[in-house]
Amino acid sequence: MSFSSDSPFVRALARAHQQVAAPLPAAAFCQLAEQLLQLLFPERTGKPLLRADSIAATLIQQQNDLAALLTHVQLPEATPAATAALLMARLPHLRDALLHDAAAIAAADPAAQGTEEVISTYPGFYAIAMHRIAHALYQLQVPRVPRIISEYAHQRTGIDIHPGARIGMAFCIDHGTGLVIGETAVIGSYVKIFQGVTLGALSVTKELQGIKRHPTIEDHVVIYAGATILGGNTVVGSHSIIGGNVWLTDSVPSHSRVYHRAQIHVTRTEDPTADIMFSI
Repeated sequence: MSFSSDSPFVRALARAHQQVAAPLPAAAFCQLAEQLLQLLFPERTGKPLLRADSIAATLIQQQNDLAALLTHVQLPEATPAATAALLMARLPHLRDALLHDAAAIAAADPAAQGTEEVISTYPGFYAIAMHRIAHALYQLQVPRVPRIISEYAHQRTGIDIHPGARIGMAFCIDHGTGLVIGETAVIGSYVKIFQGVTLGALSVTKELQGIKRHPTIEDHVVIYAGATILGGNTVVGSHSIIGGNVWLTDSVPSHSRVYHRAQIHVTRTEDPTADIMFSI
């Protein structure tokens, strides 16, 4: 098939290309987030900075780099320089929160050899770290960039956390592949979540934008693999355990134990040539 510049299809594509907003330097934002993480945690870099003045200079450079990148974004109020300064001012709190996350993961996982291993290799820690950076930008009302960072972490880990989700201290993700946490989810402190968990909405319609659609998980809750918890009014009370494969759309009080009870029947013949039948 041949295309000419006066064909309706080509003209429609030309209009689309002319009207599209300028693309953001997504790779540069993700690289800067990686650099921030490496500066906060030298366990993640091959070139630790040994002098305080080098660290101070690097922080200033990263703030300037962020301000330059934010010139590509339509900020609602603050200037790029002011927004970058506000994010960098949050770094002490962010590092402290992530140290608590790493300690929680190391304490909960028998396979972990310590917080250094967690910080340098665990995808759960990496996903939480990138989320906390993205969430800080989300709180500063930076458009698009928080989602760019969260999707970058999603691609690398298989863990999908919307940057709007509010997550408390000492958050532990064990394995984490397939974990989904929605925009309006609220997670308390000392919560542990396994792979395949969904904290989602009961229904997905555009009219629900801006309304709390995702559940609230209170402190000291454990949610095992494959559990699905849905709804903005759904609250899992503190110190509760949600078992694997549970489908939950109603609130449960504190200290609850919620399990999915499956009946599994296995029959087997003594004849090795016969079929082995599993009924689940």
